[in-house]
Amino acid sequence: MGFGLFSPENPPILTTTSTKPQLVGKEGAAAIIKMDVNTLFGIKGKVVLITGGAKGIGRMISEGFVRNGARVYISSRDASACESAAAELNALAEKTSSGGSAVALPADLSSAEECTRLAQELSKREQKLHVLINNSGATWGAAYDEYPENAWTKLLTLNLHRVFTLTQALTPLLEKAAKKTTTGDVVIDPARVIHIGSIDGIRVPLLPTYAYSASKAGLHHLSRHMAVELGPRGITSNTLACGPFPSKMMAATLRDFGEDIKAANPLGRIGTPEDAAGACLFLASRAGAFVNGATVTLDGGVALMSKI
Repeated sequence: MGFGLFSPENPPILTTTSTKPQLVGKEGAAAIIKMDVNTLFGIKGKVVLITGGAKGIGRMISEGFVRNGARVYISSRDASACESAAAELNALAEKTSSGGSAVALPADLSSAEECTRLAQELSKREQKLHVLINNSGATWGAAYDEYPENAWTKLLTLNLHRVFTLTQALTPLLEKAAKKTTTGDVVIDPARVIHIGSIDGIRVPLLPTYAYSASKAGLHHLSRHMAVELGPRGITSNTLACGPFPSKMMAATLRDFGEDIKAANPLGRIGTPEDAAGACLFLASRAGAFVNGATVTLDGGVALMSKI
């Protein structure tokens, strides 16, 4: 009998008028529910840090946020690349009047000390951080019988361990962003951590990149662990498991096998800048606020294909 309280004509919604969320009828809906595109998908004014944001997928994501009005901090080991990317993006923002901006904040993200310094430098410039995108990474391919020990050390450190180090150091700034969107005791628009993973962390890759695929599988699970830990603190954690995109890391593979890779994809192509940026914009927006602990495959469906 209790289920008759609400109906399609009088749907339950979340009210924002009390200290704890309550269900109310449609009478209050107009003041509470906002489903216009700008409200659901806008990220204008958000503060974003993108590691590895000067090149490849990171550069694509950086442009997507700047074009849509965010203030983007670009970090990587290559200071000149950070400065160049920031200058290009600021010129683009001015040309398009997007209201976005880019700031170079270089750091060697394989170093724990540098991760701490990066967090400290950002805290001098910003009171809060809405979105952290952990994109920095490296790969290493070698035959099984010759796969070197230092490949494991390098890739597990950069691709996995330092993701935890940096996220941990930036958690206070992320928490401050979450507190700004609290209704009663519920965070409606949490801060976001988005990890750039790989379909090679889901399937066994064709290439002998043992440490890379293991590090990405570990990253996917670390993200789920963070989702449980950080969710109550007003921070979500999600992963994009990316397929092939045009980047320096993929350049040799695409040069040698590009047409075969496209042919093997159900959509017949590789990823584009719009694909990478669009997925991150969704996860960073109000529309993605209830997504937490997900590993989203961004690959056109290629991970589903049989190798036989």
